Amino acid sequence: MITEKMRPRRKFAAGAPPGTLHVDPNAPRPLVSILAYGPGDIEESRPESLDEIRDALSRFQVTWVNVDGLGDLETLTRIQDIFGLHRLALEDVVNVHQRPKAELYEDHLFVVARMPRLGAELATEQFSLFLGKGYVLTFQETPGDCLDSVRERIRNERPRIRAGGPDYLAYAILDAVIDAYFPLLEGIGDRLEGLESEILRRPHSSQVPILHDLKRDLMNLRRYVWPLREVLAGFVREESPLITEATKLYLRDCYDHTIQIMDLLESYRDVASGLMDLYLSSISNRMNEVMKVLTIIATIFIPLGFIAGLYGMNFNPEISRWNMP
Repeated sequence: MITEKMRPRRKFAAGAPPGTLHVDPNAPRPLVSILAYGPGDIEESRPESLDEIRDALSRFQVTWVNVDGLGDLETLTRIQDIFGLHRLALEDVVNVHQRPKAELYEDHLFVVARMPRLGAELATEQFSLFLGKGYVLTFQETPGDCLDSVRERIRNERPRIRAGGPDYLAYAILDAVIDAYFPLLEGIGDRLEGLESEILRRPHSSQVPILHDLKRDLMNLRRYVWPLREVLAGFVREESPLITEATKLYLRDCYDHTIQIMDLLESYRDVASGLMDLYLSSISNRMNEVMKVLTIIATIFIPLGFIAGLYGMNFNPEISRWNMP
């Protein structure tokens, strides 16, 4: 079952000024990493000082700054000053459980998505991405992500990504986030197949809450992917100085992946609903079989019970000749 709270609480009072930042005191402290590269060189580090970000921005063609954890307001504010981020965008970064969306500001593009996170429990977290001139800035709620494949492509000097600009890096990151939904859906599909076999073999009441959890997971996943599909469609349709026409071709493929995910989600929702009907039908059939056996037994014992009840009465034939037996 997906572990996000269905009704997240606001971290600030209603009516607070726009751009108000309230950091969750229980959130992990930010861990900043820099991956800067160009066609011929690469530099990867965990900076001791945030001033190293400015140095990387000035020396490399593309700079990817990743921040794991949102638990320190001072660090986030300094990063905001370095990149010139809009305060409303940073507010959405801090206040997680945002709806996936894209916002175009004066000199940067802001994207919010839900990133699957596989562990002991199936879960997702908010993933925020900023695309600007010469940089990609990403924020995650906790350390650990599905972006190692992108990092390896950069380290292994793959020509497409090393020669591309920050818009191509942003595409590669979003594509990795979207592709992470496929293993998650494969796991749900395997669980549905297993439940179908169990229900056909031996339906049990314990299967009902499992089906409800799966249906709720599919509903939540649809809520995460549907607006992300609209975000990618907007990137393909609209003109933006931060996204080249060459990158739009790849974003179109990324959009196709969201369509595939939506098709799988709809199919699995239909299967889950069908399994509930199958469970109810199986229970009804078992009840009919039990009633059939009980009816046969009752039919056999009705005449015997009648005879035993009739001749088991106390009769006195001396009182009247109509008395039995």
